[in-house]
Amino acid sequence: MFRLLVLLLLALFSVVHALSSTGNRLLVVTDDSAIDKEKYSTFWRDLESRGYRLSFESPKHDKLALFQHGERTVDHIILLPTRSKGLGPSLTPHLLLDFIKNNGNILLTLTAESPVPSAISALLLELDVHLSPDRTSLVVDHFNYDTISAGEKHDVLLMEKPSALRSDVKNFFGGGGLIALPRAIAQELGSSSQLLTLILRAPETAYSYNPKEEAENVAEPFAVGSQISLVSSMQARNSARFTILGSAEALEDAWFDRTVQGPAGKAVKSSNRAFAKSLTGWTFMETGVLKVGKVEHHLSIISDDKSGNDSVAQSGYLNPTIYRIKNDVTFNIEMSEYSFDHLAPFTVSPDDRLQLEFTMLSPFHRLDLQPMFTTVNSTIFSVTFRLPDQHGIFSFRVNYKRPFMTNVDVKREVTVRHFAHDEWPRSWMISAGWVWIAGIWVTIFGWVAFVALWLWSEPAYEQNRGKKRQ
Repeated sequence: MFRLLVLLLLALFSVVHALSSTGNRLLVVTDDSAIDKEKYSTFWRDLESRGYRLSFESPKHDKLALFQHGERTVDHIILLPTRSKGLGPSLTPHLLLDFIKNNGNILLTLTAESPVPSAISALLLELDVHLSPDRTSLVVDHFNYDTISAGEKHDVLLMEKPSALRSDVKNFFGGGGLIALPRAIAQELGSSSQLLTLILRAPETAYSYNPKEEAENVAEPFAVGSQISLVSSMQARNSARFTILGSAEALEDAWFDRTVQGPAGKAVKSSNRAFAKSLTGWTFMETGVLKVGKVEHHLSIISDDKSGNDSVAQSGYLNPTIYRIKNDVTFNIEMSEYSFDHLAPFTVSPDDRLQLEFTMLSPFHRLDLQPMFTTVNSTIFSVTFRLPDQHGIFSFRVNYKRPFMTNVDVKREVTVRHFAHDEWPRSWMISAGWVWIAGIWVTIFGWVAFVALWLWSEPAYEQNRGKKRQ
C-alpha cells in the first residue's frame, strides 16, 4: 500500500512538472489581486490546469523578491497593468534584466486604460522597444474593428492569428479564428537588436494616437500600419523569453470566446483563449524548446557496392579524440522538441537546414545534416564526410539559431594529425612517381651495363710484341 501511494505521488509530481521545461512557479504582479483574479479567472484556471503554481503579489509588497541566496524564487512572471509610476524596489529594470539573464521568462501586458509606468518604459528601452512618448496612445483601425463592442471608437481590433514569420520558421501562434485586441498599445521595434521578433503586426490601415486629442485628423501619429507591433517577443542568448502583449484586456474572461464581428464579416467566436494558450506556452518554455541528446562521431568505412545507410560502416570506437587527415568520418546528433507535456522528434522545415560545421578558425566544411533515424521522442541526424588535408585542432559544431526556437550550440573538439611514416602510400603506388622510379632503374642498369662492358672489353695484345728479331 505504501509503495502504491509513493508511485501515485511520483506520477502526480511528474504530471505537474511535465509542462514547462524550466519550472512551474509563476508570479503574477498586480495592483489588486482580488479584482484581477475575477477578471482573468478563466486565464488563471487554464494556467493551473497546465501545472503552474500561481502566486499573486503587489509590485510594492515588502516581501516580494525575485532572488534569494543568488537563486530565482520564481520561474516565470506575468506583469499586469498597474496605475503606479514605478514597480517598487523589487521590480526595477535592472532586476528584471537580471531575472532574464538567470533564465527567467516574463510576460508583460499593457493597456491604454492607464499610463505605462516609467519603469516599464525604461525596461523596454533597454530591449530596443519603443512606446509612444505620451504613454497613453492606443491603436485604432477603421477597417478592422469589432462592430459589436466598438462601433464608434473602433478601438477593438479584430486580427487573424499570425502567419509564419518566414517559410523556414515554425509558427507556434497560427491557426484559424479572429483575435480581439481591445485598447491595444503600439510598440515599435528597433533595428539594432537581432533578438527581437515580431509576433503580431497591425494592419496597414491601423494607426496609434492619443485619445485625449479629439481631432479628426492625427497630424503626427506615433506609428502607422506595419510599423506597429501589437505582440512582440525577445529571446535572449540564453534562450530566456520576454513577451509583450499590447492588450491586457485580450486575456480577460469577457473576451474569451466572445462573439465578435468585423465590418464586412459574419459574427464568430473570438480565438483569444487559444491564442493565450499558445502565447503563454511559448513564453513559459512549453513550446519551441530544443533538447540535444547523444552527440557521436566515429571513423567510417564507405563501401562502393552498397547504397544509402548500408554503404557506411563504423570503424573503431565512438568519439575518438584524434583523427588523421583525409579520414572518412560520420557525425550523429540526437535532437528533440518539447511540446507542452512531452518530447517529440524534431523535424526541420523543408525550407530550412540543420548544418554541421567542421571548423578551426573558420569552417572547412559546412554540411547539411540529414534525418537518419526516428525514435518515439527524438530524431537522429547524420552526415558522413572526408576530413580536410589540414592538421590542427578542429571542432564539430552544430550552431542552430532560429526565431521562436531555443538556441542550440554544440561543439566537440578533436585533433587532426598528419600521416604517420608508415601510413604514406608506397612510391610505386603513386603514378606521378613512376617516371622517377624508371629513371632510377635506368641509371642503375646503365651503370651495371657500363661496368660490365668495361670489364669485358679489355684490348687484345699482339703475340710477337716485345720479342727481339735477328
